[in-house]
Amino acid sequence: MMAGVSLRERGTCMSLRAKLAALWIKRRPKHVSATQIIALTFAVVILVGALLLTLPAASREGVSCGFRPALFTATSATCVTGLVLYDTWTQWSGFGQIVILCLIQIGGLGFMSVATLFVFLLRRKIGLRQRMVMAQALSLNDIRGVVRLQKMVLIGSFAIETVGALILTLRLWPDYGFPTALRWGIFHSVSAFCNAGFDIFGVIAPGQSLIPFQSDPVILLTLSVLIVIGGLGFLVWEEIVQRRHFRKFSVYTKLVLIMTLGLIVTGWIMICLLEWNNPDTLGSMTTGGKLLNGFFQSVTMRTAGFAAVDQAKLTEGAKGFACVMMIIGGSSGSTAGGIKTVTFLVLMLAMWSRIRNRNSVCAFKRTIPNEQVQNALTIVFILFGLAMVGGIVISTTCPMNFTDALFESVSALATVGLSAGGTASLGVAAQILIIVYMYFGRVGVLTISLGFLTGNRAEERFRYAETNLLIG
Repeated sequence: MMAGVSLRERGTCMSLRAKLAALWIKRRPKHVSATQIIALTFAVVILVGALLLTLPAASREGVSCGFRPALFTATSATCVTGLVLYDTWTQWSGFGQIVILCLIQIGGLGFMSVATLFVFLLRRKIGLRQRMVMAQALSLNDIRGVVRLQKMVLIGSFAIETVGALILTLRLWPDYGFPTALRWGIFHSVSAFCNAGFDIFGVIAPGQSLIPFQSDPVILLTLSVLIVIGGLGFLVWEEIVQRRHFRKFSVYTKLVLIMTLGLIVTGWIMICLLEWNNPDTLGSMTTGGKLLNGFFQSVTMRTAGFAAVDQAKLTEGAKGFACVMMIIGGSSGSTAGGIKTVTFLVLMLAMWSRIRNRNSVCAFKRTIPNEQVQNALTIVFILFGLAMVGGIVISTTCPMNFTDALFESVSALATVGLSAGGTASLGVAAQILIIVYMYFGRVGVLTISLGFLTGNRAEERFRYAETNLLIG
């Protein structure tokens, strides 16, 4: 009797499972886009990283830090931002630092790049679906040559990080011993190349980032080179390696190189002008030290988040200028964030064309489609709007003036990682907002950009009559 009941119950369960399975097959998503895969993958990586960081073994004191701080740190690392609630060395054990370093590497290169590495090692074939996701993760319009580019990204990234780690290790070895120098060299080389801005120099001065090394040209210049290379973009690397001459580069690569150089020089000049006599930043340094730190600040404030001077003590003008540079960011398909260099340049070219009463936007004897100009305007408008909202919310909920709150908001959205108001002082609501902004800054802008490239334009079945408005 009991066996009969059990069989009937088992049959009922199997029937229910069969119905659920049939329902899932019928109602399951017919197509998951590559952009959705990228966004969901980043979310999964962040969640796994947060769970690992909640383990007592991840904290230096052997006590779990709790889920929210772990989620904040995992999001910051995976989105290569660098904003932290605690000093990385002081809070996290060796295991925790390894988790953070892995999240930085995955977030910087992209999950597909890391997954592809294992495919290459196992000598498996890469299918069409995987090629499509790889192409979109690298901000490519098609899948031609994507596997070759992916190999170059992996080999080039690890080679550059290795060289950077070697230089940093040799520089730090005499002062701190080989084991410490090697550990620091690897961590900071990966962090700089991925434009993450995490540091483990807290054993020297907790929470001071690179301030103890502000007079060391080897460390600052090495990190600067790593940051710039990581922020150029993988497609630009390929053209530089293959074509090797500026005249043979595509218009996009030319614009990236010109814009990157122009932003570095402009930032260098402006920071030196604004902070030259500020005793809390550059004022007390020698002329060489001022030039060195002005250059490093120009490089790091667009993409990386390392700080060789106290960001909270910058003048108001320098903070405002830093917000503009942060929101511009690096280049598309790179480890950097922001609206991207070419996006900003396209808007400047469009504005210059309208000032001269021209309808077309041109660069290097090529016309930029109006649709791309509109896409650039959309991305910029969204980020500027979110930055202002974030500044208002943070300044309202935290003991922070609006300039510092805006600085924090822009830093999260542009995945830079600099902080002028103290991220540790943020309330719960502001922390959640920053988590969302960091994720959106790394994944949302990418998704929007790819949506412009791959989305199907809605068919216009009818069109309204035109009307003229007063503009300006």
